[in-house]
Amino acid sequence: MKNIIIVFSLMMSMWLSLSPAHAAADLEINTPAISAIKNSMQARHAQLAPFYSSGAVGFSRDGLVAVRDAAAVPLAQRQALNSLVAAENKDRNALYAEIANGNQHPEWEPEIRATFAKRWADKAQGGWWVQDGSGWVKK
Repeated sequence: MKNIIIVFSLMMSMWLSLSPAHAAADLEINTPAISAIKNSMQARHAQLAPFYSSGAVGFSRDGLVAVRDAAAVPLAQRQALNSLVAAENKDRNALYAEIANGNQHPEWEPEIRATFAKRWADKAQGGWWVQDGSGWVKK
């Protein structure tokens, strides 16, 4: 439950911290589609958290989750990890697009993605991995 609260707080802080150009816009963050995406991501977080902690996955600079070190995961669990990462990235891509499209500004998607990517990295827990311009770094 604590992880779900952390993810929800993280997502809300990211939505509220969009760049000034978007801060003046009336961002539609409570659409049914966004709620469904948010719920899906929250439900998945408990499964991903151990992989963040082990360093197997991290937050990439493009606002997605990436398998950083597959060797940190037993071979028998790698397919499940790849499925989790694919589902997470599908939701993240949908979230960025839905926020932009919900505001009738699909051209905002790259900036929304970049803002979320920065916030995911900034809010990552200590010991988790994030990707910056020079590569992977441990928080």
